Amino acid sequence: MSVTAVVGLQWGDEAKGKIVDLLTDEHQIAVRYQGGNNAGHTVKFEGQTYKLSLLPTGILRPGVTAVIGNGVVVNPEALLKEMQGLTDRGLPVSGDNLLVSDRAHVILPYHMAEEAVLEKSRKGEAIGTTMRGIGTCYRDKAGRTHAIRVGDLYRRETLKSRLAEIVSQKNTVIQAFDPSATPLNSDEIYANAIAAADRLRPHVVDTTAWLHKALAANKNILFEGAQGSLLDIDHGTFPYVTSSNSSAAGIHSGSGVPERAIGRMIGVVKAYTTRVGGGPFPTELDDPIGQHIRDVGHEYGTVTGRPRRCGWFDAVACGYGARISGVDQISVMLLDVLAQLDELKICEAYEIRGERTTDFPSHVDDLEAAKPVYRTVPGWKQDITGARKLSDLPTGARQYVDTVSELIGKPVAFISIGPDREQTIVL
Repeated sequence: MSVTAVVGLQWGDEAKGKIVDLLTDEHQIAVRYQGGNNAGHTVKFEGQTYKLSLLPTGILRPGVTAVIGNGVVVNPEALLKEMQGLTDRGLPVSGDNLLVSDRAHVILPYHMAEEAVLEKSRKGEAIGTTMRGIGTCYRDKAGRTHAIRVGDLYRRETLKSRLAEIVSQKNTVIQAFDPSATPLNSDEIYANAIAAADRLRPHVVDTTAWLHKALAANKNILFEGAQGSLLDIDHGTFPYVTSSNSSAAGIHSGSGVPERAIGRMIGVVKAYTTRVGGGPFPTELDDPIGQHIRDVGHEYGTVTGRPRRCGWFDAVACGYGARISGVDQISVMLLDVLAQLDELKICEAYEIRGERTTDFPSHVDDLEAAKPVYRTVPGWKQDITGARKLSDLPTGARQYVDTVSELIGKPVAFISIGPDREQTIVL
């Protein structure tokens, strides 16, 4: 039995989808354990490009069962649209290859409306959410009284009365922030929710029980994280984080599978650093080099299309992400993006108010004050997208990867030098 997890070590967007896609050949089950349709995975498969948000990447593989675990927040209409998109392209989506937890919490229209008015009210202090109702749904989950789970969608009488109460209270909150807001209609929300639930019914099961039976049957399971460890609600750059445990800490709570069952934990990093939305970013490059990385790396959000903030590789941040997620190996992605630069810099420490440290700050104010201490390494100025083994890489590229590995303290398992599956060096 092989149980593997793939987790991002930065602020998300590390190209985890490609590594998950490569590893799916070795696994029969692919599990998504947290987040919602704020995440985006781009996968090139058999000459086609697929952009997934809620669906685990394993859905693209014949014979693989994709599981949306209890830790995910599910927008039923968004999920159905994504499923239909694959069906339209000739990829089957059925109760045989896609399972949805009946414990997963449901995103409903009032979550998006509430998030929009709350984010607008923060003005200059906005967190930079994707406006998909993720945070407000997780807030209701923690608050319990307004929470609706997937399993609740099939208890119609109770659902209707609960929605009437919830929508009334949500309208009060929304209109307090924005008196011009159009009130939401609970009957309409109910009708749309049960229509979506009827279509999802073949997929809805107790995924926790199902996964434990799969473990007992020695099935190979792959866990794929969304976002990255630095966006973890508990361990990330709070409050500029997502609303779930996006590090490996979320695997057990988001799936019901104990972390001790995982035999291999792979941390994924870009060869540089990106961030979306607000929050401190010590190595950010607001200059022509940063724009060059953005353009060459196509650093625009899969879900939102927003340009990502770009900067040098931050080994302090990634080393912290590796420690909290307990990774065994790392995968360095998008190394080819750096090929045209004369020299490269890697942040090996911070200087915070005159003191040097390799510890990642717990408070956002200290991270804001952090000045990167760089190690400079030579560039290689040649195309590496045709490399297929480590010896094919120029000396500068190998030195760069070795430095990343040294500073994080973990061996490199994969190096990605292009978007296609074959443009991957396996070590």
